[in-house]
Amino acid sequence: MRCPFCGCEDTQVKDSRPTEDNAAIRRRRVCGNCGARFTTFERVQLRELTVIKNNGDREPFDRDKLLRSMRIALRKRPVESERVERVVNSIVRQLESAGETDIPSKQVGEMAMQALGQLDQIAYVRFASVYRNFREAKDFGEFIGRLGADRD
Repeated sequence: MRCPFCGCEDTQVKDSRPTEDNAAIRRRRVCGNCGARFTTFERVQLRELTVIKNNGDREPFDRDKLLRSMRIALRKRPVESERVERVVNSIVRQLESAGETDIPSKQVGEMAMQALGQLDQIAYVRFASVYRNFREAKDFGEFIGRLGADRD
């Protein structure tokens, strides 16, 4: 594993343990060159997933991109980061076990929206505002109105 600080390839594992949900191995590493310490995670990857964007572009599925976008929506909300990790792991497992290697970005977005809807309603609306490309305040009102109607 290459050191993220100096780029040296001589790093050593000092400690390994499973994550709380047993979905990954957390490894503490130290660089033999600069002495920096850092953490890596090892996860099982069942198949290579490719996301098909709306414009037809293809890019490799990036679990961290999904996690970052959900964390942005959840910023300053009372949701533990372990719950977010579990939700992202669940989405990734669903995508990998679906049998398809090409996944429309719309499917990933809808899965993230559904998960956020169960985690936190404010984060759900925040994510929807970007995902559904809200242009003005009335878009929020209409979306929240539909959200309230769905609950009744």
